[in-house]
Amino acid sequence: MLIGICSDTHDHVEHIKKAVTKFKELNVSRVIHAGDYCSPFTIPHFDGLKLDGIFGNNDGDKFLLMKKFDEIGATLHGGFYSFQEEKLKFAVYHGTYPEITESLENCGKYDVVISGHTHQAKVGAAGDTITINPGSVNGFDQDPMIALFDTDTKQVKFIELTD
Repeated sequence: MLIGICSDTHDHVEHIKKAVTKFKELNVSRVIHAGDYCSPFTIPHFDGLKLDGIFGNNDGDKFLLMKKFDEIGATLHGGFYSFQEEKLKFAVYHGTYPEITESLENCGKYDVVISGHTHQAKVGAAGDTITINPGSVNGFDQDPMIALFDTDTKQVKFIELTD
């Protein structure tokens, strides 16, 4: 199964549209957004994806964000989300507090920990746990970026959102 991962869209509609197009082209089974949409007007652009998301530290009107998620049949889980897919346990946390991110990565409970916040694309390991930061769809500090995670191979691939 192929899971699309993104974070830190920060209202950049053009890059959001590129990310959604790429996820649809690659036929991902689901998309995880690790927070910082910022404004609710960005959410309808994710329509057509099986989207699960969490809040980031820059998200504005949380009630309207939840409403917009509901309108496109997506789920906004609050500040933390854990789920199981293909026998792998996932944790999703924006990364606002590095100590919490590190605790999730090092606790041994999760096979994959997804975070954002730093705007730096990165894959690593903490023991047997795969750690993924997809970078920023907005493209603040690097090229705008998304990530793909293959549950069969446990491989992570980063995709730049260039023309």
